[in-house]
Order: sequence, then structure tokens, then C-alpha cells
Amino acid sequence: MPPETPEPVLTGLLTVDAIEGGLARVELEDGSVEDWPLASLPRGVQEGDVLRLHVEAGDLTVEIDHAATRERRHTAQAQLDALNVVPPAGEIDL
Repeated sequence: MPPETPEPVLTGLLTVDAIEGGLARVELEDGSVEDWPLASLPRGVQEGDVLRLHVEAGDLTVEIDHAATRERRHTAQAQLDALNVVPPAGEIDL
């Protein structure tokens, strides 16, 4: 009898783009967007949260990755701050 091949362990990340009603619009790692039932996500999930998926032996676990969420929000705020820099007064030399 051949040895049993262990089932692959799958992992991935999602980003919660929006929450409306009972659905959460999530962005997958490949950039595609899907609507997932809010009830299938961790309690307290918010827009902008990064979620870590783990599938093992057919069981799906979804948890909020708080460190990745903080990093994502920090990066987004830095980009917004850079866009809002006040241009220097006076004429522009070209």
C-alpha cells in the first residue's frame, strides 16, 4: 500500500475593500474582487483589514492579520500625505 500523500496546506491573504449589509467585498491576491458573506469572516472585521486564510484538511480558517493591516494603513496614509504636500509658493522654474 503506497504511503498516503498529505493534503496540501493552502494559505492566502484577502483585503476587505468594503462592507455593505451582510456582504464584504474582498480583494484577492490576484487582484480580483469577490463578495463574501460577512458571517464567514472574523467578528469585528472592518474595511481595510487584511485577512489571512488557512485551509488544512478541508477546514478553512480566516483571521485578521493585525500587523499587515497596520502596515497597509500606514503605507496608504504616507501615500495620501505625499499627495497633499502643499506646493511651494511663487513661480515654478521649468
